[in-house]
Amino acid sequence: MTSSDARRDATEPDRLDRLREAILAFTDERDWSQFHDPKNLAMAIGVEAGELMDHFRWTPNDMASRLLEDPTTRSGVEDEVADVLILLIEFAHVCGIDPIEAAERKLARNADRYPVTLAKGRAVKHDRLHRDDHGLSDPTTSERDET
Repeated sequence: MTSSDARRDATEPDRLDRLREAILAFTDERDWSQFHDPKNLAMAIGVEAGELMDHFRWTPNDMASRLLEDPTTRSGVEDEVADVLILLIEFAHVCGIDPIEAAERKLARNADRYPVTLAKGRAVKHDRLHRDDHGLSDPTTSERDET
């Protein structure tokens, strides 16, 4: 990690707090809190995530990264990333969830579910990692039957 990375890491919580405050002020100034309940915010996150995905629809996997080289496309993708982030931060606030703590817990849980020795280089769901070397399972055998 470089010194600039360390400086940035040290300020990330402050940046998140400032962004959350700005989002909440923006919403309050417009009296939109009345519309921003967990259900509507969750739906809005899904809609905006769909708009993010739309930028890559019908694009071959090996071309997806190259789309971002186009400034117009990149700007549109950045806008959708911002929309998802803004709504996610507000959703977490409304639900009383600390997104950093939630992400840290999930990352720790995923480290257990996807041990490097079994998961490295493999796109296999955690419940299939322990079944065999290929991540394939016998559909007639449940995990409970194997223990």
